[in-house]
Parts: sequence; structure tokens; C-alpha cells
Amino acid sequence: MLDVLKGWFHAWFSDEEAVYLLFLLLAGLVVVVLFGGMLAPVLTALVLAYLMQGLVAQLNRLGLSSGWSVNLVFLLFLAALVAVLVVVMPLVWRQTVLLVRDQLPNILHSSENWLRGLPERYPEMVSMEQVNTLVNITQRELAQFGQSVLTLSLSSIPSLLEILVFLVLVPVLVFFFLKDRAALTDWALSFLPARRRILSHVWEEMDQQIANYVRGKAVEILLVGGATFLAFLVLGLNYTVLLAVLVGLSVLIPYIGATIVTLPVAAVAYLQFGWSGDFALVMVVYGVIQFIDGNILVPLLFSEAVNLHPVVIITAILFFGGVWGLWGVFFAIPLATLLKAVINAWPRRQGRPEQIPES
Repeated sequence: MLDVLKGWFHAWFSDEEAVYLLFLLLAGLVVVVLFGGMLAPVLTALVLAYLMQGLVAQLNRLGLSSGWSVNLVFLLFLAALVAVLVVVMPLVWRQTVLLVRDQLPNILHSSENWLRGLPERYPEMVSMEQVNTLVNITQRELAQFGQSVLTLSLSSIPSLLEILVFLVLVPVLVFFFLKDRAALTDWALSFLPARRRILSHVWEEMDQQIANYVRGKAVEILLVGGATFLAFLVLGLNYTVLLAVLVGLSVLIPYIGATIVTLPVAAVAYLQFGWSGDFALVMVVYGVIQFIDGNILVPLLFSEAVNLHPVVIITAILFFGGVWGLWGVFFAIPLATLLKAVINAWPRRQGRPEQIPES
């Protein structure tokens, strides 16, 4: 047994760069797990600055100085942030409140009537006693949910303060990350060994694939959300902004998000139009948008960004989403790409490891 462990260790850690790489991965994991909450503004600003660095570099290639490029990109970022906070978020919140206040009782009433009709149609499978029990449990849970909402609203002042601090710190940190990128990068590299062939290989693959993926995903969200908003607005569907935001954000979860967001779209369309031609038209238009996104937009934006098998993508979404929630879902594919780059570049004494299957 000892010889087996010794042989395995020599096979995977014979190169000192493998030890450095393992240390960096473990240190990054410890920082995120133990101090992720405290450092959330720093990590968020770091990701945003990394994404905007491509635009800064593009402006530099067009002839703008570094200072003007950073200032222009930062102003665009502030304008987008203000637009989201002042225009989009209030509309989404208002339509969410209207949906819960006006449509939820209708949904519950229709569901209760449907349930109470089941014993007459399927007496051998469902009894009225079972239906009454289910209705009572649902009503009790909704009452507890309402009490929780009231309690949450009374105790949300500290959370609001944290959000305000977050909104102030993130733009400031983004500006300094963009402005002092070279100095901060040199300072971080000073802690790494002079010989870093494997680390450079992993970083080059990560930098190319993750940057292309996240920027492409941002473009996809804007295009899909914008197309959905215009289509639903023309069709006269209620809660257009809310549904467009949900459909746009659903592209963050490949293969799963589109299926999940179909339910609220169909529910709103059914409550407004019933079983009619307008309902069918909404669902057809929504299906066309999803078809264009999956078969035209995604191959166009991500043809070379991510080469991961669908099984790997779904597994990464389930795992990282379960560990880190919404942030884990958002970064599931970049993290899976990181693991793929590390495994493919990891030095071994006896050949190279098998690569992660590509799509």
C-alpha cells in the first residue's frame, strides 16, 4: 500500500510546479469558503474589472491612451449600473408585486377547484379527505410564508445597509483594479516562482476561454432578454419586463434554465389569454426565441469559448450551484473550465492524463 501511494505521489507531484499549482488552488478555495462573505465586494469587483479589461484593451488598440480607456469604460459601467438600479430593478419589483398580489390568488383558487374536482373524476385514486388535507397544509404554509415576509421586512435594515456599502465599494474597487492593473499583477506575480511554465499554460487557457465565455454570456443575456421583451410587448403580454429578465437570466443555466422559465411564461400567458390562439402564439414566439438562442446564437458566441461535454456542464452546475448557490451556478462553467485546464496541464511522470471529454 505504501509503495502504491509513493508511486502515485511521484507520478503526480514529481514536478515542483505541481506543488505550487496545488497550493494556489487550495489557498483560493480556502479564501472563498472561509472569507467569501467578507471579501464579496473585492471578489465581485475583481471579476467585473477582469471582464471590462477586454474593452479597455480594445480601446487601447484603437489609439486611446490607457487613462482615457479606463475612464471611458468605467463611465460606461457606472451608466449601466445606474440604469439597472434606477430603471430595471424598480420595474421588475413592481411587476413581481403585481403578479403575486393579483395573479397568485387566482392561481391558488383555480388550483383548489381543480383539486376538489379530482375525487369525482378519479374516486378510486383520490379521496376528498386527501384533497382537504392538502389544501389545509397549503393554506397553513402560505400563512407562515406571509408572516416570514413581514418579519423579514422589519429586520431587513441591516441587509439594506450591507447592500448600500456593497454598491459603494464595488465601483470604487473596479476603478482601481482597472487603473492599477499592471502594478497589481506584477505584485501578485512576485509571490510566484520565476519558472512557471505549467501555471502560465493554465492561465493562458483560462484567460482565453473564461473571458470569451463570460463576455459572450453577457451578450447572450442582453440579446435574449431584449428580444423577449420586444416580442412580449408586441403581443401585449402582461409583466413583460419581469418575464424578459427571467428569460434573459435563464441562459446562465444551460439545458435547465430554459425549461424552468417556461413555467412562469406559460402560466402568465394562460391566466391572461386562457386556451386561445393568443396563448399559442405567445408560446410559439417563445419557442422560436429559445430555438434561435440554442441553435444560432450559442454556436456563434461560444464556438471556441468552452469545449466541455454536456454531462460535465450539467454536473458542474449541480455541484457548484449546491455549494455556492446563485454565484455557483453563474461560475459553474468557468470553474469547470479551470478544472479542465488544470487536469490537462498537470505534469505527470508517466505520460499525460486523459483529457476531459469535449462536446
